[in-house]
Amino acid sequence: MKNPLPETSAAAFADTKPHYALLDGLRGVAALTVVWFHIFEAFATSHFDQRVNHGYLAVDFFFILSGFVVGYAYDERLRAGTLSVGGFFRRRLIRLQPLVVLGALIGGAMFYTQGCEFWDVSKISVAALLVATLMNALMIPAGTGTEIRGVTEMYPLNGPTWSLLFEYVGNVLYALVVRRLPTLALAALTVAAGIGLAAFALTAPWFGLAETAPGDVCVGFAMTPNNLAGGFLRLAFSFSAGLLIARIFRPLRVRGGVAFWVGAVAFVALAAFPRVGGEAAPWQNGLYDVLCCVVAFPLIVWLGASGKAGGRATARVCTFLGDISYPLYIVHYPFIYLYFAWVKNENLTFAQSLPGALALYFGCIALAWLALRLYDVPVRRWLSRLFRGGDIPVASSRAS
Repeated sequence: MKNPLPETSAAAFADTKPHYALLDGLRGVAALTVVWFHIFEAFATSHFDQRVNHGYLAVDFFFILSGFVVGYAYDERLRAGTLSVGGFFRRRLIRLQPLVVLGALIGGAMFYTQGCEFWDVSKISVAALLVATLMNALMIPAGTGTEIRGVTEMYPLNGPTWSLLFEYVGNVLYALVVRRLPTLALAALTVAAGIGLAAFALTAPWFGLAETAPGDVCVGFAMTPNNLAGGFLRLAFSFSAGLLIARIFRPLRVRGGVAFWVGAVAFVALAAFPRVGGEAAPWQNGLYDVLCCVVAFPLIVWLGASGKAGGRATARVCTFLGDISYPLYIVHYPFIYLYFAWVKNENLTFAQSLPGALALYFGCIALAWLALRLYDVPVRRWLSRLFRGGDIPVASSRAS
């Protein structure tokens, strides 16, 4: 049930196993959903009235997909010794880091256009901005004195970079430790991480770490104890679950591209579902988050891995969405800062700002495609030739 992508796909890069094409498409659906979640941040007063309320769960979905793809693509080669741990790290850096750098540069270039009452950009010197840009590009989290936006983000020029930091942590732990675990031990680790995630979502504040009320797993983006603990638990469960699924996977019988469309609708519905429980019973929303992460998302990944594109249209949709998914995720947020500032400075309603929101949404999709074609693909090709020493031909094999 594995479906090679066309040779023209940007996913056709230097790994020997074919992509699961429908999973590429589902990753793109999640990235598109995240953009709307962030657009609506400009109108939310708290987590309780945020539209596309559970869009933050896309990160957990990304972690599951990443664990599945990494385990599927690399387990056998690392075990057989046909790929070294160093080679694995080079591959992952080449796959992920070029767009991290581009996102940081875009964020730095746009910073002085984003001023509003929530962050006064005029007080930030050019030197401080240059340091922040370099730190973001090198994946160094901002701490006291270097968080130039003043909202405690790890990466104040491009907030979503935080999940890439955790992705790197997951990859390091996988290569050094987790891949060596027997399947039963990996299952035990996944269950333990799931219990930890549930405890965090249902009972935080916990262990004196939490600064906020319980009720969701929308954490990981700031340099605070609660965010660091919650972000690691999100990674620990979802990445491990993806690795476990890759090991025990047996395809279901599904017809054509049904798996993609069912999975896409299911994900969007889960992400857009309103906040559960309200302020009186926030644990109910925590339970919702846990059920999405522990039950629904693994099932969607299993379903997507079982299917294959049933026709040319579905195949093209999945290829396009898979290609733009990562660049869209990593380049859109500087424009969210700009949109947020515009809405707040002009005191706009969503209806009044809708033309701007649509321009942002479709403009970021176009920018993601251009970033992929004009920057990411050429840079990855160059880096592959430079650092892989002819290890595997760039355009002749596939995986992420």
